[in-house]
Amino acid sequence: MFNEVKKSIQWGEETLTLETGKVARQADGSVIATLGETSVMANVTFAKAPKPGMDFFPLTVHYQEKYYAAGKVPGGFFKREARPTEKETLTARLIDRPIRPLFVPGFKNETLVMCTVLSHDLVNDPDMVAMIAASAALTISGAPFRGPIAGCRVGYEDGDYILNPTVDDMQDLKNNPDQRLDLVVAGTKDAVMMVESEAYELTEEEMLGAVNFAHTQIQPVIDLIIDLAEASAKEPFDFQPADYSELYDAVKAAGEDKIRAAYAITDKQERTSAVSAAKDAIKDALTEEQLEDPNLSSALKKLEASVLRGDVVKTGKRIDGRALDTVRPIVCETGLLPRTHGSALFTRGETQGLVVTTLGTGDDEQFIDALHGNFKSNFLLHYNFPPYSVGEAGRVGPPGRREIGHGKLAWRALQAVLPAATDFPYTIRLVSEITESNGSSSMASICGGSLSMMDAGVPLKTAVAGVAMGLILEEDGSYAVLTDILGDEDHLGDMDFKVAGTKDGITSLQMDIKVAGITPEIMQKALAQAKDGRMHILGEMNKAITGAQEFSVHAPRIETMQIPTDKIREVIGSGGKVIREIVEVSGAKVDINDEGIIKIASPNGEAIKKAYDMIWSIVAEPEEGQVYDGKVVKIVDFGAFVNFFGKRDGLVHVSQIENRRLNHPSDVLKEGQDVKVKLLGFDDRGKVRLSMKVVDQETGEEVTEEKAEG
Repeated sequence: MFNEVKKSIQWGEETLTLETGKVARQADGSVIATLGETSVMANVTFAKAPKPGMDFFPLTVHYQEKYYAAGKVPGGFFKREARPTEKETLTARLIDRPIRPLFVPGFKNETLVMCTVLSHDLVNDPDMVAMIAASAALTISGAPFRGPIAGCRVGYEDGDYILNPTVDDMQDLKNNPDQRLDLVVAGTKDAVMMVESEAYELTEEEMLGAVNFAHTQIQPVIDLIIDLAEASAKEPFDFQPADYSELYDAVKAAGEDKIRAAYAITDKQERTSAVSAAKDAIKDALTEEQLEDPNLSSALKKLEASVLRGDVVKTGKRIDGRALDTVRPIVCETGLLPRTHGSALFTRGETQGLVVTTLGTGDDEQFIDALHGNFKSNFLLHYNFPPYSVGEAGRVGPPGRREIGHGKLAWRALQAVLPAATDFPYTIRLVSEITESNGSSSMASICGGSLSMMDAGVPLKTAVAGVAMGLILEEDGSYAVLTDILGDEDHLGDMDFKVAGTKDGITSLQMDIKVAGITPEIMQKALAQAKDGRMHILGEMNKAITGAQEFSVHAPRIETMQIPTDKIREVIGSGGKVIREIVEVSGAKVDINDEGIIKIASPNGEAIKKAYDMIWSIVAEPEEGQVYDGKVVKIVDFGAFVNFFGKRDGLVHVSQIENRRLNHPSDVLKEGQDVKVKLLGFDDRGKVRLSMKVVDQETGEEVTEEKAEG
């Protein structure tokens, strides 16, 4: 009934298995990839004819984590997987980015890649397994896919690169000083196609070494996919790219000079209008038959690319007149918004981000219900890209994949310089509002985010800046690496290479390649040029930060205290009664965790002190030999009980009240009376022993034996 094919290799510490032919047989390609006990099923389907009028490649990639894979029931009211989590969205992007450029140019048939996590061993992250499964499914599907690709994750510890580090090793990297890198690389047999990373100030050489290490490690996986395809691949889909050379020649003859003149305009909006007018002029010169040709948009784009790319490589001059390695003019401003905790406006050419910092308490941490477990995050970064930022009147909706991906890139870049939670016990939320865009707005978010947090008084280790690099690679091998690329240079170029970091090293690297010819030499040049650009931007940012920034008066103050874990129950009280009373009486927020770390938060310093004192009175232990103020709470025949340390009571024996014999303690004491007592110690049963007679009841000073006897 089944025509199963299964192939396996030993990959790193685990066995990697690819199998097909048993499940989802109606899909064009279906592969289940298993690494250790983590299994992901990838299914590929594609339409056998393009939709009429389609001028782009309609590829959709979905990645789904099923909670049953880890033996969990989803949280929430409905107990069913709902909209994609951030991890699912980011993983779908990770898979999409390296496979999209590898479809044969001109293929515009609707294509769907669905990756479903079936089993998760909590050791091997399913994202890379999903990428391998998707590549294998595409390779056997018959689709015009020029793969296969493979991907892996790389860690860096004690100078050694680590293949596919465990989920635990990569969790909360900033609190794991031994691990300095979380790098994902995807590539073909010959070239690296995609890089994504979170790093902790690695040098350019260390990052390049990690990328090369990853490319070497994925080679056996590519061979495994080819082995599987040789035994199970379907016949290649009969697809021939449309030949529109005659149409292109007509388009070029009608308007190459007009397109060239339009791209000579440096202002973006004027240039966009001129390019649009040039296209209209070209169309006016074409025949009715040529205007109806479905490849007209492709021919126009090819002409644009030819003009832009050829001029840059030949002359070394770019659209806006800059040299290849020049960063656009930068203006940095901080403290724009009076009521926010921190704000910054970062402008680089025609790209601008308004980034705002809000400082919150432990109550504001984000609770994340992930497949591998639940955890909290105290650093949030949200990126918004409204239509007006590019002069458009588009639809506004919830954040899409682009917003989530750009926000995560900025989040990764800034992680490395955040203070430890023990030193700065705040939840930090950054919101980047992109108000103008022509070039990398994610890099503007990083620069603005760094400035905004400094404006809020967050003690960052140092500033972080980011720069986007581009590449134009001609067929003859000549190339140009561009610093701080414009939107058109990104759109019509061959590489989007984003590098963020401090003065000491790289904190994030993201790379997407549209061609399969990027050499280590080109990458090395791009990294070196990016470092120069980053240093220039950091210099401009430093001009906006003068001296220590004041902590916003509108931000909550937080004080932390550590108590013994065996005292947590006493602070919380039965049913939370004690901690509720502390909050109500003091007016401060109180948060306590399982390690006994208490955070007390309020804009009012008096409220924090009151809550601190109340908690201290519960958890602190009285010291032997110390004198305390007390109050008589009960009188008995053999002495008086005195409340002297928070809610702690102790006995003053009748012989310790005065230096004379008393008939009854009530001769000199009454309930409610304020007294001063010295803690003598504890009896065999742990009961407190107090003395009044060795303390001067007026001054609180201890009385020497001579004075006591005299």
